[in-house]
Amino acid sequence: MTRQLSPTDEPVRLMVCTTCRAPGMPSDDPARPGARLHAALEDRLARDPDLAGRIAIEPVECLSVCKRPCTVAVSGPDRWTYVYGDLDAEHSADTILAGIGLYAETADGIVPWRQRPTEFKKGVVARIPPMKTGDA
Repeated sequence: MTRQLSPTDEPVRLMVCTTCRAPGMPSDDPARPGARLHAALEDRLARDPDLAGRIAIEPVECLSVCKRPCTVAVSGPDRWTYVYGDLDAEHSADTILAGIGLYAETADGIVPWRQRPTEFKKGVVARIPPMKTGDA
């Protein structure tokens, strides 16, 4: 179910693993692909005020998907959380933001399969149900 967001809706969270690195890359290399992906996403989001109001990018130290770098996760209130891997640090920013923009337009976080970017169809690592509010 797709809905139009109102200006008062909370942005969805796009968490980007900044510690993702290429196989064989030294652990102390400061030019990690995850950090480069985060920078590219921040740069593109800064150029799109409409999208910037719907997505909050958050760098995270590790999403524990080290065998499938680069990795991002997206979550939002009352929405399913998705984790995506195998993203290219140099070329995925526009695709990621397009996919997350579709996610932000949903009430439950489920974007119809045919509408998802190919990278999201192939790179999905996990889908986690929304946390139920009011349960103790």
